[in-house]
Amino acid sequence: MSTSKYLTALESAICKLYQLPTPDSKQICEAMAELCYVLRLGKVEVIIYENEAAEHSGLSEIHSFYDSGKTCKSVGISKRITVVDEKVIVYNIYPMEGEEEWTEEERNRINVFIAVLSTYSGKSRLVNLAHHLTFYDSDFNMYNLRQFMKCAQILCRAGRIDQFTAVRFNLKHFSVVNQNIGRERGTLVMKKFVGFINDLLDDKDELICRVGGDNFLTLIKSDKLQSVLDVLSGTGVVYDEIQDERIFISATVGVYVIKDIDRGAPPTDIMDRVSLAYHIAKNISQTDIVYFNNDLLARSKHNNEISASFPKALEEREFLVYYQPKVAIDGRHIAGAEALCRWMHNGRMVSPGEFIPILEQGLDICKLDFYMLDAVCKDIRRWLDSGMNIVRISVNLSRRHLTDIDLLKHIIEIVDRNNVPHKYIEIELTETTTDVEFKDLKRTIGGLQQAGFSTSVDDFGIGYSSLNLIKEMPWNVLKLDKSLLPDEGDESPIQNGVMFKYIVAMAREMGLECIAEGVETIEQVRLLADNNCNLAQGFYFDKPLPVEEFETRLEKSYVYDR
Repeated sequence: MSTSKYLTALESAICKLYQLPTPDSKQICEAMAELCYVLRLGKVEVIIYENEAAEHSGLSEIHSFYDSGKTCKSVGISKRITVVDEKVIVYNIYPMEGEEEWTEEERNRINVFIAVLSTYSGKSRLVNLAHHLTFYDSDFNMYNLRQFMKCAQILCRAGRIDQFTAVRFNLKHFSVVNQNIGRERGTLVMKKFVGFINDLLDDKDELICRVGGDNFLTLIKSDKLQSVLDVLSGTGVVYDEIQDERIFISATVGVYVIKDIDRGAPPTDIMDRVSLAYHIAKNISQTDIVYFNNDLLARSKHNNEISASFPKALEEREFLVYYQPKVAIDGRHIAGAEALCRWMHNGRMVSPGEFIPILEQGLDICKLDFYMLDAVCKDIRRWLDSGMNIVRISVNLSRRHLTDIDLLKHIIEIVDRNNVPHKYIEIELTETTTDVEFKDLKRTIGGLQQAGFSTSVDDFGIGYSSLNLIKEMPWNVLKLDKSLLPDEGDESPIQNGVMFKYIVAMAREMGLECIAEGVETIEQVRLLADNNCNLAQGFYFDKPLPVEEFETRLEKSYVYDR
């Protein structure tokens, strides 16, 4: 073989390979075919092992980069290489049948050939690895958010995006699922559930991706939306094939039917809109599925304005404390009160339902709670100094506080700074549904008890209550949600009356003070009296009052009509 012929073939192969941005096996083979012929190679075989353990076990992938069709049975040159991702690559070079043996110079040139082949094969592997890391979720081996944005951009440019719908969803209470069946089985359940949706996707442009944790995003043809929502609304997933054990999984869902978007708009607009619908479904809405529309944009703008206005409003003390009396059924006198927040902003009273859910999406609600506690303590201190008869005031704390390891310290600092005896403060906390929150709640309640504060569980009966909530925690007060009280529009007044009766009886047996909130009718008052629930809160007796009106009630030892 002449040197010039070899160098020409080598240069040609390298030039062809260099022009390939992501060379695959077939392209590499075509680019190096002439060089293989010049080197008198019968066959080039590449054996790939995932790692050394796979090599010892003989588990491999075998690829043929070149085959002349006239190959000797025995390997002429074999070279083993370990690459950066721990794969083991073995290059087997077979001589061409009927040809003379390779000279030493030819063997050296074949080693150069192997080096070139290894370099460009490695480039291909690295490109594929980089692509996988960029566009795939490594834990689930499925697409990630980058792939969603890439596909959406392609469809936007092609003018086909209006045929699709974006769906973002989160698996509900999945931390509880992991606690109940274990994380390994939980992961299996998650993969199966996502697989149910993936089975519905058959168009090459449809996809489902993992955003992180138990959050997912899909891009589907709009005519498949209902089928996808049927799955997301809830289905049983088998986690133990032997015992045929299943668990019910459902999701919180945001939907954006992509019809009105500008075809030249960036895919980030799609992500923003479906995410907006999803966040409202998860944090604000009473329903699990929310569709994006222009009203949501207006609401989002309003929410952002509230969030932006909050720091200054807090600084300028725009938030006011209103007190709703707690009335003793026997005697009809004020036995306590709940401090409720009102916001006077730009000359308008902003409803708590308008700003509390927004502040609860972050830690602003914690700042507001501490502000309210401080304001209540200032009122109590003033009442004490003026010689008024004082009742215990309850202050609500958001569940957001539970992760604060120094919560008790912060509460004590505020109360003691105002020189208020702890017995005049009652801390209201809502029910919790997860094991982690339960432990935090138990720690918090125990600390408050030791510090001399009264504690109450708010809205008992409205959530997914466990009796452990009142069995394992040293509450002082059980505050029954108004849904437990029968009213005129109630479809099952007898059932609610029975539940109310036995919950009150249980609470009293456990030594808990019991109060019913949302009391609005004389019939409900009679039900409380008949069942020895001696405290009531609601519009039947009084609405939340400005501090001046409430003070007047206290000063006059106000008694409500029977």
